[in-house]
Amino acid sequence: MTKNLVIVESPAKAKTIEGFLGKDYTVKSCFGHIRDLAKEHNGVLIDKNFTPIYEVPDDKKHVVAELKKLAKEADIVWLASDEDREGEAISWHLAEVLKLDEKRTRRIVFHEITKPAILKAIDNPRSINKNLVDAQQARRILDRIVGFELSPVLWKKVKPSLSAGRVQSVSVRLIVEREREIVDHKPTFNYRVVAEFTNGDDKKVFKAELPERFNTREEANKFLESCKNANFTVNNIETRPTKRSPAAPFTTSTLQQEASRKLGFSVSQTMRVAQNLYEAGLITYMRTDSVNLSDLALGASKKEIETAYGSNFVHTRKYQTKSSGAQEAHEAIRPTYFNRHTIDGDSANRKLYELIWKRAIASQMSDAQFEKTTVQINISTTNQTLVAEGEVLKFEGFLKVYLEGTDDEHDEEEAGTLPVLKNGDVLNLLQLVATQRFSRHAARYTEASLVKKLEELGIGRPSTYAPTISTIQKRGYVEKDDRDGVERSFDVLTLANNTIKQEVKTEITGAERKKLFPSDIGMLVNDFLVEHFNAILDYQFTATVEEEFDKIAQGLEEWTKMLGTFYKPFHKTVEQTTTESERVTGERHLGTDPKSGKPIIVRMSRFGAVAQIGDGSNDEKPQYANLRKGQMLEKITLEDALELFKLPRVTGEYEGKEMKVNIGRFGPYVLHDNKFISIPKGEDPYEITDKRCIEIILAKRKADAEKLIKDFPTHEIQILNGRWGPYISKAKENFKIPKDKQGNPKALTIDEVLAIIDAAPKTPVKAAANKKATAKPAAKARGKKASPSAKKKSK
Repeated sequence: MTKNLVIVESPAKAKTIEGFLGKDYTVKSCFGHIRDLAKEHNGVLIDKNFTPIYEVPDDKKHVVAELKKLAKEADIVWLASDEDREGEAISWHLAEVLKLDEKRTRRIVFHEITKPAILKAIDNPRSINKNLVDAQQARRILDRIVGFELSPVLWKKVKPSLSAGRVQSVSVRLIVEREREIVDHKPTFNYRVVAEFTNGDDKKVFKAELPERFNTREEANKFLESCKNANFTVNNIETRPTKRSPAAPFTTSTLQQEASRKLGFSVSQTMRVAQNLYEAGLITYMRTDSVNLSDLALGASKKEIETAYGSNFVHTRKYQTKSSGAQEAHEAIRPTYFNRHTIDGDSANRKLYELIWKRAIASQMSDAQFEKTTVQINISTTNQTLVAEGEVLKFEGFLKVYLEGTDDEHDEEEAGTLPVLKNGDVLNLLQLVATQRFSRHAARYTEASLVKKLEELGIGRPSTYAPTISTIQKRGYVEKDDRDGVERSFDVLTLANNTIKQEVKTEITGAERKKLFPSDIGMLVNDFLVEHFNAILDYQFTATVEEEFDKIAQGLEEWTKMLGTFYKPFHKTVEQTTTESERVTGERHLGTDPKSGKPIIVRMSRFGAVAQIGDGSNDEKPQYANLRKGQMLEKITLEDALELFKLPRVTGEYEGKEMKVNIGRFGPYVLHDNKFISIPKGEDPYEITDKRCIEIILAKRKADAEKLIKDFPTHEIQILNGRWGPYISKAKENFKIPKDKQGNPKALTIDEVLAIIDAAPKTPVKAAANKKATAKPAAKARGKKASPSAKKKSK
């Protein structure tokens, strides 16, 4: 019999904790949520005071059965789910479904998986906090109501299979509004003047800048003219000490932002890796708004800083959480053991751990000390003054370990060091350069900067950022993409040796990497919701709802009353919009086709954004073309649309059969002899020649010939060369060849091949399965059962 049953959320956590407790404890995982709202009645009996209808999903029934059996046998059941609202709700659902006796049930919480933390939790049990449970229920039910009532409206008025959500739709709105702000941006320019000097015998080159910017080339040129034959003299030197303080330890959002900037991680990847580190006992709990460190952590960090860097690097700090809606009582994200600077194993785990360690340890280190020098330089021929700035690091402090990143992609270069200068020094001008600089539009959101914006607006909480951003991408409202920039010309005026040279240079502007772009359907849905459900998409309203959840969690508001206040006006708007609003397609009339005289229209069709020639009148079927990647319904021009109808185009004939170029679902291709052959990336299908098409066809044939090892045409079986070695292919199903027969696959007979197929597992290896599938911890996905890792199988 089990004396003590401890139930945690994930199997990885169970394994770690089981090592800390003695033989009297059995630790089991519930794999996240064991029940959820049912589909029946949308899972909520609205007319019965929002009574939820919960059900145990089929994939959790065997988990529940096992836990019921163990709980019945145990003297005490310890509910050890995570220390947040979701975790509290999981414990409550367990108590309800397992029908746990309150006298034999203990709720324990901890924010790090270490032996002292687990034992301390066992010594300090509590009961389930129903206020936290109600806050989670309120969020879940409100989001279910919004999603289930709004989505059918979108199906009728915009496009089938769409969905909406309270936080996700606000996130899409932010991205749409930013995109339109960028489209509407009209670049302005000015001329920035920078001089390069040396000081006497000192060959070190340093720069100085004119504080004023010029609006026209004529003004810039006039200034350079005035500087011909001028003397440049040091007029004033000001030196003052400055300091820089470290950033606070990580919260969920700042970890997501910094992991994006420094490691290139997506928000969901950051949370997945952080979950691994937490469950392995390496860091504290990763869903938190708090920047606070415990006294134990402050003492441990101080000791490690003294040991590793010296006592002069120690500066103990207690940070205060600024977020008014901070709901978590535990610490910031930190390493569980400060003397562990790095970890072994997976590269992603190691990189994120080291980032967390550096941020936490740096937060308790001394300020970095600088000496900043500002030099004013007089120009003898004008009353204008140039300014040079330099910075000398006097004491590293926390910079010995860590420097926080920035989202500003266009930071001016940092001040460098200056040579030794004194008042009255006459400087040697190397050149004076006036460069045309254009204003920049606001930056598109990255996943991390979107999290930052949501947090600033008070929308969402630590547990919601990653799933929200993943959802809006999965549903096709937003795309994370790279976009090439465009070439732009700019003027450069250079004064050197009393001669002014004028040049026109070029630069690539507008290149984007891993930015969030709204899709056409995302913009249409956003506009529809803003027009008809403005209250739901209002930023202040969404933030206020989060505050109400916080009040429920504190026991200051009754959750069903809050839902009632929200639901009545919302449902009325749903009914009105369903009956009164018009269907939206984003249709735009661009002009007339010069060949046919028919109208050219762009709109959202059932299968995506399309351009069409003809409006379908007189029973004449319009000609359609899909918009290309990067083109948008709102921005496409008549000229752009006409280009789309140049495909498909016949480039010529080869072997008596025509070669047709087109763009399909997977990119541009050549169609020849009923075979689709991909055109290599970077080649323009609108300009590709017949000669190049033949080269692509022959290259494909050569690759296919090298791939074929042996053919059994009567059985429709082939032995092929794959990425991971030879394999058998039959009727689009692939079978691995045993290792002892891989040495000479060409020698295999048809009988041996059929025997291998017969002996293979019932579900054969798919040809496209070229990536190793890994199990997802259930606690990460909140309610998804972890599946065993799929073994990589080669073709």
